[in-house]
Amino acid sequence: MKWNDVWYGGHPVSLLLVPLAWLYCGLVRLRRQLYAWGLLARYRPPVPVIIVGNLTVGGTGKTPLVIWLAQFLTQQGYQVGIVSRGYGGTSKIYPLSVTPTSDPHIVGDEPVLLAQHSHCPVVIAPKRTDAVKKLLTAFNCNLILSDDGLQHYALQRDIEILLLDDVRRYSNRRCLPAGALREPMSRLQTVDFIVTKGAVGLKNEFSMHYEGQTLHALQNAQTTQAISLWRNREVHAIAGIGHPEKFFNRLRDLGLKVIGHEFPDHYYYTAQDITFADNLPVIMTEKDAVKCRSIAGVQHWYLPIEARLSVTFGEKLLQRLKRIEINGQKTA
Repeated sequence: MKWNDVWYGGHPVSLLLVPLAWLYCGLVRLRRQLYAWGLLARYRPPVPVIIVGNLTVGGTGKTPLVIWLAQFLTQQGYQVGIVSRGYGGTSKIYPLSVTPTSDPHIVGDEPVLLAQHSHCPVVIAPKRTDAVKKLLTAFNCNLILSDDGLQHYALQRDIEILLLDDVRRYSNRRCLPAGALREPMSRLQTVDFIVTKGAVGLKNEFSMHYEGQTLHALQNAQTTQAISLWRNREVHAIAGIGHPEKFFNRLRDLGLKVIGHEFPDHYYYTAQDITFADNLPVIMTEKDAVKCRSIAGVQHWYLPIEARLSVTFGEKLLQRLKRIEINGQKTA
């Protein structure tokens, strides 16, 4: 039995776990209320904080959205700093600044991507409040983006952006362990924006699409090929992300014949993991590529993607920020 079968496949075990889900929901509500009452300490930064998070367990594509936000807000004149937990990294020292050349095995794969594409300072720490404090002292930031951390209530925030997978959405709408929800569905009423990967399901949701049509060689990222030239070609595809099948289906939609190989999220590969006897080309996500360059051969390629959001979303986000700045006050 896999948890995805329980949460998304209608497995009968989910019903047996409902009492535990009720207990979990109760504890989550109590914890949030203790922060709201001030009984648990919260840090209020002197600059606006935008949280990008999700309601369910597993990846929903937060990193591409954070990169888009960083680039967009930088273009609007903000000095953006990014904080992340650094999940999957092995560092024992926090908070830690991340650069485009940092070792993903030490700082985590996603923070390296953030540093490479956002061109903003990135700091990681399990306690995001520590990362924010380092950003404010070491860099001239006037706006903070948090990659994940919707449930990290020790850090006060001004804007919450909930990212939603258009296929999986809210699983079976049950909290852990009966479902994939980290918080009850009522939490939707308190976030500022809901961004959906792919199709928009409700009128209050904004759609985010991925663009990416060029393959890059791992041994030399300057060596590229249009993926349209690979149509009907058989390839191996590997993915250590929250929803690997999403990546495989994207390649299939682009006309490739895919032999898919799933790995756990944030998995650290060996040469044996990415080498196959038939010598077919191997395509991976950019998140996987940052960890595989040192073990890659000429057959290894990755497909970078960029998030795209509507002009309306950007306008509404800026309006929300302006109201915060005018009012001079924070929102919980």
